[in-house]
Amino acid sequence: MTQTLSWKLVIDSTDPHAQAGFWAAALGYLVEDNSPLIERLLTAGAVPEAATTHAHGRRAWLDLAAARHPDDPYDEVSGTGQGRRLLFQRVPEPKTVKNRLHIDVHAAPGQRDAEAKRLAGLGARALRTVDEQGGSWIVMVDPEGNEFCLN
Repeated sequence: MTQTLSWKLVIDSTDPHAQAGFWAAALGYLVEDNSPLIERLLTAGAVPEAATTHAHGRRAWLDLAAARHPDDPYDEVSGTGQGRRLLFQRVPEPKTVKNRLHIDVHAAPGQRDAEAKRLAGLGARALRTVDEQGGSWIVMVDPEGNEFCLN
């Protein structure tokens, strides 16, 4: 019997909360709410105040933020998504080279240009349009410069 593995995509970031907010808005996801767990851990003295911040109107981890699909299950105690999920972790260095892995975003038929405009309004930027025999797409970057394709 083949075992199915669960997964999440972890993305290095200089501002994980801004990235989680961008991608949640871009994909129609939710920014995870870890505040009940954080408040409980702070009250118990299990984590220092310095490990937290306020983001998206609530207490959050300083160095981690995630966006999860709204229809997928999540742990009600921690707020952690158990399905389709992007986790952004703070790193000290900025992005300097091309991604080795990227996200493809698929617009509804005939809506690619409107979707590119919407994503640009959220902070993305179009780099170029690619037209090849196998298809056409727009190469874009998110607010921190991570490449993704809009099909």
